[in-house]
Amino acid sequence: MQKYGVNELRRMFLDFFESKEHLKMKSFSLVPHNDKSLLLINSGMAPLKPYFTGQEIPPKRRVATCQKCIRTGDIENVGKTARHGTFFEMLGNFSFGDYFKREAIHWTWEFLTEVVGLDPDRLYPSVYLEDDEAWEIWNKEIGIAPERIFRFGKEDNFWEHGAGPCGPCSEVYYDRGEAYGCGKADCRVGCDCDRYMEIWNNVFTQFDNDGNNHYTELEQKNIDTGMGLERLACIVQDVDSMFDIDTIKALRTHVCELAGVEYGKDADTDVSIRVITDHIRSVTFMISDGIMPSNEGRGYVLRRLLRRACRHGRILNIQGEFLVKLAQTVIEGSRDGYPELEEKKEIIFKMVAKEEEQFSKTIDQGLSILADMVKEMASKGVKTLKGQSAFKLYDTYGFPLDLTREILEEKGMSVDEEGFQKAMDLQRETARGARAVTNYMGADVTVYESIDPAITTEFVGYDKLTCDSKVTVLTTDTEIADALLEGERGTIFVEQTPFYATSGGQEADRGMITTGDGEFKVEDVVKLLGGKFGHIGHVTRGMIKAGDTVTLKVDPKNRSLSANNHSATHLLHKALRMVLGNHVEQAGSSVNADRLRFDFTHFSALTPEELGRVEEIVNEQIRKSLTVKAENMPIEEARKTGAAALFGEKYGDIVRVVSMGDFSIEFCGGTHVGNTGAILAFKILFETGVAAGVRRIEALTAKGLMDYYHELENKLLEAAKLIKARPDNLAEKVSHLLSENKALHSELESLKSKLAKDAAKDILSQVTDVKGVKLLAAKVEGVDMNGLRDLGDQLKEKMGEGVILLASAAEGKVSLMAMATKEAMDRGAHAGNLIKAAAALVGGGGGGRPNMAQAGGKNPEGISDALAKAAELLESQLK
Repeated sequence: MQKYGVNELRRMFLDFFESKEHLKMKSFSLVPHNDKSLLLINSGMAPLKPYFTGQEIPPKRRVATCQKCIRTGDIENVGKTARHGTFFEMLGNFSFGDYFKREAIHWTWEFLTEVVGLDPDRLYPSVYLEDDEAWEIWNKEIGIAPERIFRFGKEDNFWEHGAGPCGPCSEVYYDRGEAYGCGKADCRVGCDCDRYMEIWNNVFTQFDNDGNNHYTELEQKNIDTGMGLERLACIVQDVDSMFDIDTIKALRTHVCELAGVEYGKDADTDVSIRVITDHIRSVTFMISDGIMPSNEGRGYVLRRLLRRACRHGRILNIQGEFLVKLAQTVIEGSRDGYPELEEKKEIIFKMVAKEEEQFSKTIDQGLSILADMVKEMASKGVKTLKGQSAFKLYDTYGFPLDLTREILEEKGMSVDEEGFQKAMDLQRETARGARAVTNYMGADVTVYESIDPAITTEFVGYDKLTCDSKVTVLTTDTEIADALLEGERGTIFVEQTPFYATSGGQEADRGMITTGDGEFKVEDVVKLLGGKFGHIGHVTRGMIKAGDTVTLKVDPKNRSLSANNHSATHLLHKALRMVLGNHVEQAGSSVNADRLRFDFTHFSALTPEELGRVEEIVNEQIRKSLTVKAENMPIEEARKTGAAALFGEKYGDIVRVVSMGDFSIEFCGGTHVGNTGAILAFKILFETGVAAGVRRIEALTAKGLMDYYHELENKLLEAAKLIKARPDNLAEKVSHLLSENKALHSELESLKSKLAKDAAKDILSQVTDVKGVKLLAAKVEGVDMNGLRDLGDQLKEKMGEGVILLASAAEGKVSLMAMATKEAMDRGAHAGNLIKAAAALVGGGGGGRPNMAQAGGKNPEGISDALAKAAELLESQLK
């Protein structure tokens, strides 16, 4: 058996299922998309759940992936054994209502035995206790003896998670030999020892569980296959564990070089080597997928893995910061399958270095203090560290509880976690239950709900962009605080503010809040129940305390640009009603300093003429420099003015009415220009549908529009330069090039057709006879797989009944194509089997149906041998 590398096995699997008409898809991100049930992707099928449930239509009904996964449920065991790891790659082939058990089982066997080359006598399938169909396929069709097929119950061989789709499984185990066994006389598949390793699991999703264990057949049956790439590599490379396979071993060796130790010489040292090796893989992949270190969610998982790796580096006496060096080795070993690692390497290195540096500042001091605590405990014969002591380590030195727990466990000690929790609660004014909420942008953040309802904020920002006020409340994301320190994120509430809070489609102001001692950058402002304005951001200098008198300063440029775009939406609304009719109602908007988006009720796409007319009307009102006024008035009085209200919006008794000359009048609480001339100009970027009866326009004004035109001009000049034209004759030059290209393409296709016909005539002279069946085995130059199929069809038509095997080489790669006619198949000819054997001689693999098959290879020198052996291969098939 050839000892393929990890990267080679990944390619072999994906190429094999691509030859079975599967769509080969890239690994999805480790960050789940629209799936709140998962923190991180932990299986091959997890990102495909919408396809299995029918929420989304898959790009193809057959899909194959190699999915990067992370599981941290038993992180404490990582390193202690050679079988546990947090990061792994899961190979999978999936069917969404296409093929089912027969094909899945046959391809399992074909890949493992014929492509990878595992010994069939060391493979043992298992099936669900009641799945006679799968048992019959393994026994009658694959040819596995009954005593080698194991039936297991629901716990082992039935996949389900409560109500919903579920089904039986069929696994394949590999016998690693007696050396890995427990030595018991009855050791067999299912034993807990390491002898029989599960390497493949076919899940046959065929039932629907109503939640009460009543099962009905699914109309659309699916296949969900999983096979751990690292496990397969262990077997193929004949090594003891995942830490010994080629790519991970290279990383493990690098760890040993940095530490000046040898793997396998000391059990405790090996634990640290494995922890670092595993964790830096996870960290590198997580950062490449955009996960940033934090104290919550997946960011905390990343930070925890980084810190565990840092700590074990110190246990190994690795001097200085070392994780970036190891991240480089991870990238070098895995970029073949994951090019994003190379693309993101600078941010990976930067983030790892920053975290390692920050943790290094606190870990040594924390370790020293914990060592003193342990020494004192030992002198008193105490086995449990007080919760208050653990909390002091956490609160003062940033030493995580899980790290304290882990260090103590290594010394046969424990920590009073209940006491730790009580100590933390004493310091907080709100429960730790709010900790899980991290949405700083104002969506149901629990800590805000604990603020005194009597506290409110007066908005004074219509008339001024600066004011002094008093801080009434400070919060972090989890608790009410007395102060915010430099670097801390939080929310500031004041008595009065000039900052506009996100509402009515307009995004919040940006700016600064300052005191003599501190400076706070405002990144967002949320409007909460009771009229409270929360200024969200972080302290850039010093400290902000509750009760401070602060100066609030709105960024005037950001406010001005937002006002331009907001006022433009009012002009746009009126122009749409003028052009399309009074049925047009505003159905939502989004306005910021960069652009505007306006949703409105209408039942068809606007024509270019309609869009042009709308744009013309808006620009006309801008040129008129209409005065913009805002008044507060009772809602009934406002309605009498004819002011437009946002469709479906609820208003209070007093409303703000914004008018632009006699042209536009609307209910609106947003900020606006004083004169429409400030908008400068208006340009629609596009118009599209967003829902039934709702259209959307995106547009630009002022600076955003000037930037857009500048970028467009640069692109135009660049395009003209590429084809040696000027902007004024660019269209003419492009038209000429397209005509020329069309003529050349037509000429090329004509030449290809002629060459194919000429080649067909020459090749037909190579037809031979094999036991009464015509065989044409020939090499053609410079023809791709599509060309081979076309040429094969032509040859079959001219040759009549028989078998065709064509080979072509280009850029060091081989393409093979085989065809068999009906009469030849009746005699036993099988194109798929023929090409499998031929492909092996050109260093590749493939297969297909009895009548047509194709394959690829990496060894052009083997083409002659493959063609020469074609007659022998065909003869062995014929009856």
